[in-house]
Amino acid sequence: MKEILLNKSGKKIILLGNEAVCRGAIEAGVDFVSTYPGTPASEIGNTFWQIKEDFKKINPKFHFEFSTNEKVAMEAAAGAAISGFKSLVAMKNFGLNVASDFLCTLMYSGIEGSMVIFVADDPSCWSSAQSEQNTRFYSLMAHIPTLEPSEPQEFKDFTKFAFNLSAQFKIPVMIRSTTRASHQSGPVTLGEIPNSKFQIPKFVKDPKKFSTMPPRVLEMKKELFEKIEKIKKQFEKSNLNKIIYGNSREKLGILTSGVSFLYVMEALKKLNLKLPVLKLGFIYPLPERKILNFLKKLKSVLIVEELEPYLEREIAILAKKENLKIKIFGKGEKIEGGRIWKERKAILPQIGELKPEYVEIAISKILNKKPSFNYQLHLKKFEKLKIPARPPILCPGCPYWAVVNAIKKVVDLQKVIFGGEIGCYMLFSHKVINLQDYLYCMGSSTSIAHGISKTSKQKVITFIGDSSFFHAGIPALINTVFNQSNPLIIILENQTTAMTGHQPHPGVGDGRVVKVEEIVRACGIKNVKVIDQVKNPEEFEKGLKEFLEKDEASVIIARHICALLEKKKKT
Repeated sequence: MKEILLNKSGKKIILLGNEAVCRGAIEAGVDFVSTYPGTPASEIGNTFWQIKEDFKKINPKFHFEFSTNEKVAMEAAAGAAISGFKSLVAMKNFGLNVASDFLCTLMYSGIEGSMVIFVADDPSCWSSAQSEQNTRFYSLMAHIPTLEPSEPQEFKDFTKFAFNLSAQFKIPVMIRSTTRASHQSGPVTLGEIPNSKFQIPKFVKDPKKFSTMPPRVLEMKKELFEKIEKIKKQFEKSNLNKIIYGNSREKLGILTSGVSFLYVMEALKKLNLKLPVLKLGFIYPLPERKILNFLKKLKSVLIVEELEPYLEREIAILAKKENLKIKIFGKGEKIEGGRIWKERKAILPQIGELKPEYVEIAISKILNKKPSFNYQLHLKKFEKLKIPARPPILCPGCPYWAVVNAIKKVVDLQKVIFGGEIGCYMLFSHKVINLQDYLYCMGSSTSIAHGISKTSKQKVITFIGDSSFFHAGIPALINTVFNQSNPLIIILENQTTAMTGHQPHPGVGDGRVVKVEEIVRACGIKNVKVIDQVKNPEEFEKGLKEFLEKDEASVIIARHICALLEKKKKT
């Protein structure tokens, strides 16, 4: 990863989209980076983790941390930004949910330095099993300026632009990505790494700036809206929104953003077409004048985007306000009122990732043109292949196997409810293991267990990893004690954040180590056992039997290092 930091300007190197964000932040002179590891954004934290000591030689002010969760990470980055520093915080889509309480408030106060928030969505749920969250709607709700790059060079350039925009308007700026965009690789031309300024900024006291209390908070909201209007005017002129084939006389145009733009260009190439394309670099606030000028030359427009129709809704509203008689093709939600709504056609899916062939087929349908390839026939032939399913399973030697074996040996599986959570132990859902009756989000296994045991009186065994425990499990544990229910909580302490790449957490690593059992006892749990389930399987089985009979909450900390991490440490 040192080449991301040390290579000189003008050189071209191959980077992932996420790695290009790191280089963009470095070229912007970033001082503070915080994150909680979550795929598809993990590489940003991993990269800075690897290069932090080298980067400190260039920028002695620099600090990087894996925070306990995304809310804490965003708050820490904001602390740096309101003190005049340049900060970056990175997370996956669900991490923004965790941080959203703070985000919506932070937008009112603004910042002093600059702050960029990177969020990666996961269409098709490749790594984020819970849902296909569409983070773009947070842009509207929080009123945060949002950019959407499509390929690695843009990832670097947009990041630098975001830092500059943030500094100019004293406001956080968000970069929204997706799995396909973040994990694609491509050539990136490197820019200059600035010389660090050794002057250390300071937090300047001003009660009107950062305290969001009424009635001042309403003034802050007005100031936020005024900033957004100024930013919108600047976006109208930006070359980050660009028109391709602008001289085309075709009456069908395409409006798109992010990785969907690449699918559009591939589809047009296969169809040998040069339709006018408006590629938006900014998805909030939208450059309305530029969009309207683009639409006025057309009879119909295809909106190409993934997941729910964020752009399509905004474009339809804009077109209706301007009384444009234009057909809008896309996801095709039916909304009453006005001719424009009745003419909208559903031609692209709202579920899952887009593919170039989806876009090609959509364009072909609108133009009554034959696609370049018979995709449906190919799919039918492909479906005849009998490929055995290979769902993911725990690694050979994983210490969680010992937990599974013990439970199956001593627990009546029909009488006990099993609560799952986010981490490697999600794989307890595999039919070979079958120890997961519900799964939602980090920290939820214990809270749900409390609700089940408090109402139905059924016994519940919940699983939570050590990193997840520090992330969101502690409040749930306190609630269980305070409101007096009796689940058996098994904290799977494999001494790392394993699923996202072996990042450290407060229970391990370079900082001051926080013992899980000390936290558990401090939360009020009386029945606590720390057992190495691999070395002492009989003791673990005995602990299960004992605690299942308890009429109050109990915790077993299954402590054994991740097999892959153990092997890595030995090599």
